[in-house]
Parts: sequence; C-alpha cells; structure tokens
Amino acid sequence: MIVNLISGPRNISTALMYSFARHSQIKVVDEPFYGHYLLKTGLDHPGRVETIQSMSGNTQEILAEIKEMESTNSNVFLKNMAHHHEGLDWSYLLSMKNVLLIRDPKQLIASFAQVMPHPTLQDIGLKHEADILDYLVDNGTTPIVIDSNDILANPKEGLSQLCQQIGISFEEGMLSWEKGAIPEDGVWAKYWYKNVHQSTGFAKQKTSERPLPDHCNDLYEEALPYYQKLKNYKLKHATKIQSKK
Repeated sequence: MIVNLISGPRNISTALMYSFARHSQIKVVDEPFYGHYLLKTGLDHPGRVETIQSMSGNTQEILAEIKEMESTNSNVFLKNMAHHHEGLDWSYLLSMKNVLLIRDPKQLIASFAQVMPHPTLQDIGLKHEADILDYLVDNGTTPIVIDSNDILANPKEGLSQLCQQIGISFEEGMLSWEKGAIPEDGVWAKYWYKNVHQSTGFAKQKTSERPLPDHCNDLYEEALPYYQKLKNYKLKHATKIQSKK
C-alpha cells in the first residue's frame, strides 16, 4: 500500500513523516516530486541545486521508483506538498491511500508570513488540497482529511484514528523519536527542518498563537472557504467511520 500525505507548508507534515518512519512496517519517502516542482517552476528555493541533483525530475521515473519500493516494503508513506502536485496527471493518486493534512489558515498564514512577508493563495496550499479533494471524490476515491490541531491536541488518539482509517496498526513508537535528522530526510532538510530536528515528539509550537498580520486579512478571507470545505469533509468522513463501528 502507498500512503500519500498531502499537506500545505508550515504544518506538521515532517513530524508525521518522522512518526511513520518509526513504524515497523512502513518505508517513508520525503517529497519525491520536489525536484520536478523546482525544475518546472524555476523557483529559487534554499538548496535548489542540491535538491535537483539529488533526485529525478521525471515524474514517470519517480512513480516507477515508488512502485518498486512498494514491491519490497509492506507499506510506503509519501510526505508531499500539495503544490508539488500542480500540473501533474493526477490519475496515479487513484491507486494510493491519500491523506490531506490541513491547518487553520489563520495560524498557517501568520506562520508563513514570518518567512515570506506577503504570502499568496498559491503559497499556502489550501486551494491545491481542495482541488485534489474534488478530483479524488469525483473519481470515486475517498481521501482521509485530518487537521493538525487534532493530532497536536491528543497525539496518541489522533494517530490511532489515522492508522485505523489508513488500515494499519498503530504502534506506540510512533509517538516519539530521537532529536536530529533521519536518513530519509531530503537534502533540503537543513534549510527547512530545524524545529523537527530539535523535537522528540508532537508538540504545539508557542508561535501557533501569533496574530495574523493586518495585510494578510484578505488572504485569510480568500483561504477560509477552502479550509472549511476540507474541514467539513473531515467531519463527514469521521462520522462515516464512527457509524461502521
């Protein structure tokens, strides 16, 4: 089975990758489409050259590598950014177990504005996630939608429910990890993963309560409907799961 975690930036996607890397029956892969995304967009991200040189930028080669991993591992967990899927033929998603990770846009935008003062809807990923949700539902595939605040409020309960929906067993070891990098990190980790490298488990960041900058209010209003749509689907799906018990 291939589990495809799709997230926006400034969320707990890397912490979730570290958590699933601790599972005895899972192989994790860090942002396999990042090199392709940088080549396609020409964006000058930190570590751009290293990233492009470290991985294939050919989507067919990438998908073939992932299928090969699936054949030699019980389960493969992909950590992906929603915007890295932009411009791809999404049909490959239909054979994966897709998990959409969302975050309150007020927290997300306030955090993102610390590194990019004037973020756009393109930057924060919520519209991309909503578009992917529509595609999956329209094609008869049920995605799992989770809110990072739910995981942080009760990591054991949140991870247990997520594992149940994926169809794998929860393991206590998923709740913690050693400080520092893991072998599965992409070469870009030194630029982006500082907080996770200093952590040993899931913990709410003190900065999550920072105020939204006034100049980001319009972006918040633009992003909110996409978040509400995704959150509403999470609630509907959770009700279906409960009703099957």
